[in-house]
Amino acid sequence: MFGIVDYGAFVVAIIVFLLIPGPGNLALITSTGKGGVAGGLAATLGVILGDQVLLWLAVAGVAALLSAYPTAFHAVQWLGAAYLVWLGGKMLLAKAGAAPILHIKPHHYLRQALAITLLNPKAIVFYMAFFPLFVDPARHQGLTTFASMALTIAALTFAYGLTVVLLTHFLAERLRANPLISRSLEKLAGLFLIGFGIKLAVSR
Repeated sequence: MFGIVDYGAFVVAIIVFLLIPGPGNLALITSTGKGGVAGGLAATLGVILGDQVLLWLAVAGVAALLSAYPTAFHAVQWLGAAYLVWLGGKMLLAKAGAAPILHIKPHHYLRQALAITLLNPKAIVFYMAFFPLFVDPARHQGLTTFASMALTIAALTFAYGLTVVLLTHFLAERLRANPLISRSLEKLAGLFLIGFGIKLAVSR
């Protein structure tokens, strides 16, 4: 299909990667908890846009550039790590009754998720290493092949994000009645963000 080897396996692989816990998943959950379905869907769009930017940068050969210039790669890596730690620290230190860390307006959630996604330079290297596994050199159709893969990733991410948003919203409605649980979950989310940031900073 469009020069893609074993399209079914490609779809399954993307779904598995989406299920792996990470900053993107946490952004969806936190945005939905703060901004409802609208906030969650905005964050989903932000993740999709960020993924598409990184995906096409990888196709353009940015991975090779980052590999050739480790300083540039690590600069972006540290920038992403610092952003996650900063956001997690704000959530962790926020006082009860304080303004929410993530703003209520949906376009803020989009920007938040987009920034978290873009500030993970390893995603570019991942796409560069992942795509060749499913590209048939004999039937490769150039940009059509990569566009098909990009569209598939976007569609699966949206379906996954919608599922996460609806489930989170369903649970959030039942947790709002207990402020202590909500505050505890926000603190836990902050710790996870700091953890993701540290992991990104120290990974090689």
